[in-house]
Amino acid sequence: MDPQTAPHACAPSVAALSNQPLAVALAGMAALAAAMGIGRFAFTPLLPMMLHDGVITLAGGSWLATANYLGYLVGALACMALPWVAPQARQRWHAARLARWGLGATVLLTLGMALPLPATWPALRFAAGVASALVFLNVSVWCMVRLVALGQPALGGLIFCGPGLGIVLTGLSASAMVALQWPAAAGWAVFGLLSVGLCAAIWPVLQGVALPAAAAGAHASGRVLRGQGPLARAGLVLAYGLAGLGYIVTATFLPVIARAALPAGSPWPDLFWPLFGAGVALGAALTTRTPAAWDRRWLLMAAYALQAGAIALSLVWPGPLGFALGSLLLGLPFTAITFYALQEARRVWPAAGDSFPGLLTAAYGIGQIVGPPMVAWMLHHAATQGQGFVYGLAVAAAALGVGAALYAVMAWRWPLMR
Repeated sequence: MDPQTAPHACAPSVAALSNQPLAVALAGMAALAAAMGIGRFAFTPLLPMMLHDGVITLAGGSWLATANYLGYLVGALACMALPWVAPQARQRWHAARLARWGLGATVLLTLGMALPLPATWPALRFAAGVASALVFLNVSVWCMVRLVALGQPALGGLIFCGPGLGIVLTGLSASAMVALQWPAAAGWAVFGLLSVGLCAAIWPVLQGVALPAAAAGAHASGRVLRGQGPLARAGLVLAYGLAGLGYIVTATFLPVIARAALPAGSPWPDLFWPLFGAGVALGAALTTRTPAAWDRRWLLMAAYALQAGAIALSLVWPGPLGFALGSLLLGLPFTAITFYALQEARRVWPAAGDSFPGLLTAAYGIGQIVGPPMVAWMLHHAATQGQGFVYGLAVAAAALGVGAALYAVMAWRWPLMR
């Protein structure tokens, strides 16, 4: 083939992929599997391995988690501010381009954790948090807008299966590595190479702007509905931030909590994290069947209540079946909450574009940042490690309860007009 004609021959196939709704949804799923399931949450199943290798303490693990969540907050704030501070740059650095850079950074930062340089780990986990926020927000926005343009908005739920599938894959892989007595460094290297494969599948689809400028302006305009004022927006931000605090204690320390509560040598602790991931993927898939007319605030209230109940179940039934059911139920609404919250964000402030989702994600990041240091403080002051975890789980469940109450108040105060 003539080299000068090769790019033109390839262009139709690339354009065709970005015009296929299922390809867009699957690319979004793979991107979130890499950035969230691996880039962020692979730390959870690898933390017990790092503790076993003696390369980190439990308190050190808490601070590494905090560094990652702080990076996630910074990345979310950057995504929120960019359209307002530098609109010209936002046009050049559109969602697809930022997401691709974030995915490339995720690969390098995950591989970097395999190096025996513990002094660099806080910086690496911080940068991984920034990268995951860039990917999460920009992939979510790009794919959801693209699916609306293609007439298949319900497929957006499939995108959010990605974190759950990534969690299942990394959790089961880490369990196998433990059985084979691999060091944690090998786990980081394997997960870094796995993210390379995912990125190769994503690249041909994640191209260009999701909508032309004219279409995007038309999409953002529309009549104002009830519950779109500042109070409704502030309530959504606060409630979504509470979700970040509500899940993070269990999601970060689940394998450690289970190992402390169950007999030594039990095979169960290695399975709870993959069960959580399976719940995440299943819940995200179920969101594709949610009728568009249903009020997202009531759905969010139910999701928060389910997560709070899952945490309570782990407290009152600290055995294999209790942890297993609690893990599954905690994961079930995990990314469904994100999907519904992003839909609600576009309803209450359609003119804000990418900025309001960025603010929501920043609030979520603040909730996550509070969680690990809170647990570290409780572990230090509690009579036993188990008691410290009980206190942390109780606070997490209470935060979700408050968030659920906020959604109920907003739905009652500003009902949707039919």
